[in-house]
Amino acid sequence: MTAVLEFADVTVQRGGATLLDGIDWTVEEDERWVILGPNGAGKTTLLQLAAAQIHPTSGVAGILEEVLGTVDVFELRPRIGLTSAALAERIPRHELVHDVVVSASYGVVGRWREQYDALDHDRATNLLEEVRAGRLRDRTFGTLSEGERKRVQIARALMADPELLLLDEPAAGLDLGGREDLVSTLSVLAMDPDSPATVLVSHHVEEIPPGFTHALMLRQGKVVASGLLDHVVTEANLSATFGMPLALSHEDGRWAARRRTRHAG
Repeated sequence: MTAVLEFADVTVQRGGATLLDGIDWTVEEDERWVILGPNGAGKTTLLQLAAAQIHPTSGVAGILEEVLGTVDVFELRPRIGLTSAALAERIPRHELVHDVVVSASYGVVGRWREQYDALDHDRATNLLEEVRAGRLRDRTFGTLSEGERKRVQIARALMADPELLLLDEPAAGLDLGGREDLVSTLSVLAMDPDSPATVLVSHHVEEIPPGFTHALMLRQGKVVASGLLDHVVTEANLSATFGMPLALSHEDGRWAARRRTRHAG
């Protein structure tokens, strides 16, 4: 099996602060990873590194069998599908949903004069259907709910048939119904053997979709635990990651966590 990410002793420092500290991490092409940790743990920084948007201060960051610092990132980035709040902010609110998706073929945000063939349009239509957003194709992006925008962004991220899919807190800002709808969509993608290797960043174990296989837990830029989901997502590891005693449950393929309370008596 081919590794899509191979990080060895990767450290990222900015302005005197260490954002990532000695990270060792390998993601194989058939794996679906969730990165868990509190605010400031380094989750988004790690995803930016995986997206070839930043370089490590030290260590070796291998992405899709290329090494950052020795490859043209502008050739590497089109092979990676990415959803993030920063990217969503760049999407013109007047843009038709279908155009939001199809324009990813050229790696551009906001359709201009570029031309697309029938295969591009058909793929965009099929991807919107796949993420249960087909009925939105003729709506403008600005009229969508937050949950609808998240699904459209995932379709866009898949448009160029990426070898690696990176999802930065896709459930952020969603209500309960929107979160559950998105988790269901991501679960379908995770269980599809033709889907690319996937990395999902989240604060919450409740957002781990069924079908995800591995977990990486971060605290203060360091790895707390990494490996198979069922081995890593434990009360001890979760408590160490979030710095408080947590009770963990697992039912019907879904996780839930809450602060452990002491009862008198």
